[in-house]
Order: sequence, then C-alpha cells, then structure tokens
Amino acid sequence: MRREDMADLTALVVVAEERNFTRAAVKLGLSQSALSQIVRRLEARLGVRLLARTTRSVAPTEAGERLVQSLAPMLHDLDQRITALSELRDRPSGTIRITTVEHAAKTILLPTLCKLLPAYPDIKAELIIDYGLADIVADRFDAGVRLGEQVAKDMIAVRISADIPMAIVGSPRYFRSHADPKTPDDLVEQSCINLKLPTSGTLNAWRLVQRGREKRVTVDGPLNLNTIDLIRDAALDGLGLAYLPLDQVAGLVKARRLKTVLGTWTPPLPGYHLYYPNRRHTSPAFKLFVDAVRYRALKTD
Repeated sequence: MRREDMADLTALVVVAEERNFTRAAVKLGLSQSALSQIVRRLEARLGVRLLARTTRSVAPTEAGERLVQSLAPMLHDLDQRITALSELRDRPSGTIRITTVEHAAKTILLPTLCKLLPAYPDIKAELIIDYGLADIVADRFDAGVRLGEQVAKDMIAVRISADIPMAIVGSPRYFRSHADPKTPDDLVEQSCINLKLPTSGTLNAWRLVQRGREKRVTVDGPLNLNTIDLIRDAALDGLGLAYLPLDQVAGLVKARRLKTVLGTWTPPLPGYHLYYPNRRHTSPAFKLFVDAVRYRALKTD
C-alpha cells in the first residue's frame, strides 16, 4: 500500500467517526477543503461513494461503513503501537558505560547508582576502572571521569565533586624506624608506597607544595600497587608512607592506626569531572545519570 493511500484511508476513518468535516479537519491538522478533496479522490479511486453528505451531517454509506469497520480497529491498534514506542523512547533505559578511576567510582559513582538503579530498572551501568585517559569515543564509553585538569578541552565537562583533600600517612610501626618528614625534600629518605598506573606503566606522582609552588614529586619505595585499597593496607602493615585521598584514611587516623605527615604540604586535588562528547541526542537514561551525579555545592548565603 502506498503511503498516500494509508493517509487517505485514515482521513476517511476520522471523518466517519467525527461525522463532521470541520471537526475531522481540525483533528487531522488539515483545511476542510483539503479534507473534502482527499475523500473525493479516494472515492474516485475506489469507484464507490463512501460518505453521504448533507448540509448538516456526514455519514458513511453502506460501502463506507464496511470499509471503516475494517479499517478503524487496525488504525487504532497501529496508533497505540506507535504511542507505545514513543513512551519507550522517552523512558530511561539502556546501558551507561563509564571509564573512571577507582576513588571516584567508590565514593561518587557507585553511591549514585545505588540510589538511581532501583528506581529505574531498565537502566544498567558499567564502571570500568582505568587510570589512563581513555578515548571514550573509540572505546565506546558514554562518558569518563577524571580530575578536572585532565579533561580534554573538546569535551563537555560536568563537575561531580568538590576538590579532594589528600594525605600522606604512615603507621606507628613504620614511624618506629623512620623519622617524620618535615619537608617534601625529606621524602627521599623515606620508603613510599606508589600507585602504578596500569595503562602507562608509570608511577603516580605526589602533588606537593615545595618552596611555595605546587609540583608533582616522584617518590621511591619497595612496593608499587595499582589500587588505593591495597596501598592503604600496605601502609597499615608498616611498609611505607602512602599518598591517599583523606576520606579513605580519616577513620584510621582518628583511631591512631595511621598518622598524617606533611599536612601543610599536601594541597587538595582538583575535583572530579564527568566528561563526554557533544551529542545532541543523548539518551534519557544518560541525561538522568548526569543530573544525579552532578556536584551541587552547598550554598552559604
């Protein structure tokens, strides 16, 4: 069936149901004259009169009634199916793939998803831990999470955290055989536990203030690990100093299982940002996730 045939038959059904050309024309978004022309064209093509017209009313002829009774259920069913597809398009669903670093996944993304996913059962999420700067387009990620300074300028960036306080910590066992460092220069005499970046194979430099300037310092030690949980455990075991987000060790410091050093020399890291390419048609699920994870600073005024 040609597209125009379907349109003409739909117009016939609407006129027959409304029993009025004016109301049917409004419903179809057509002029009354255009609608009348459509019906006449259909009648001419079929070779039979379909509507009986008077100055006051419109009613299907016998042939028209048979045709409308056959067509109306199919057209209404088609309309309902199209409406259902529209609802599916607008309902948050699908899989959201995020490349992220471990700390952001643990403290921001997972808590957000634990609230979001139960409320939207058609949404699924994948969090892939990777300290490298992944190509989110080539690797088919919806978005990435990195520190603000690491986000490419051509990406849309949404801040998802405050700046991140850091701490250098060691255990009482470690300090029984090592003096407290007083300046960043003293770290060369210390054993330090490093975070090894899996993608590049390099060691994560410690961000410190030295001689009034922030700089990244590469430290040395007997142990390199690739997760912050393992680094914290190694520090607890007295294997060396560790450079970690303060929220991951605050409870241990309070319990005196770890001690902070060089506190005035460790500035916070820039906050995490969610970044993604400029897309005009992001899915409802992704839009919902972005809004849920967006950082909203507490107002003080």
